[in-house]
Amino acid sequence: MGRALSALSKAAEAMAAAMLAAIFATFLFQIAARYIFAISVGWTIEVTLTLWLWLVLFTCAFVLRERDHVRFDVLVVNARPGTRRIYGLLSAAVIVVALVAAMPDSWDYVTFYKIKKSAVLRVPLIWIFSIYLVFCGVLILRYAWRVVAIVRGHDPGHDQRDHPLD
Repeated sequence: MGRALSALSKAAEAMAAAMLAAIFATFLFQIAARYIFAISVGWTIEVTLTLWLWLVLFTCAFVLRERDHVRFDVLVVNARPGTRRIYGLLSAAVIVVALVAAMPDSWDYVTFYKIKKSAVLRVPLIWIFSIYLVFCGVLILRYAWRVVAIVRGHDPGHDQRDHPLD
């Protein structure tokens, strides 16, 4: 199981790197087209924006670990371990509840775009925005797993080095 998860993690990192490389290549192509060859290409902006959206949501869902995310932890760092567990449990539960509550409307919004296409490349917008549903689904699972882990006495998002009161 560990090898499979490691392989999936490496694949996700490679996919994120490929998206970033594609953004950079598209950006360089756009600069060359405009300033060297004096031609205007509209598709580069659409590709760059779409890749950026996918890169951010895909990476947040599949690549970043809990400790990699930005945290406002002034209260958490100075709290005792039991209080930190309560903070972790409450924050994870709120994230799960909020994303689950928003999922029906998010689904409706994204699936509405099956009838629309992007302006230049004519790609169905449902394909472009579908990553948001994946992102929400993965975050619901990750934070639900965290709730279960905290209730069982282990917090996978807790890093001992970050908390001097342990």
